[in-house]
Amino acid sequence: MKATYHMEDDILVLHFSDEPAAREVSQGWNIHISYTASGEIAEIVVLEAKASGLYPVFAEQQQAA
Repeated sequence: MKATYHMEDDILVLHFSDEPAAREVSQGWNIHISYTASGEIAEIVVLEAKASGLYPVFAEQQQAA
């Protein structure tokens, strides 16, 4: 996964696959999910990410016991 934040436009893009997107589904006005032809998530685009509290993204990492 690769995350890209475009500060000037307040857009967060989460890349999950290098395969091209075959279709896109909107989850509300500011979240768009692109899927590959095989049904995998290719990327998620969040508009106004910082304004809506979704950026910065904090990931919690834990080690297995």
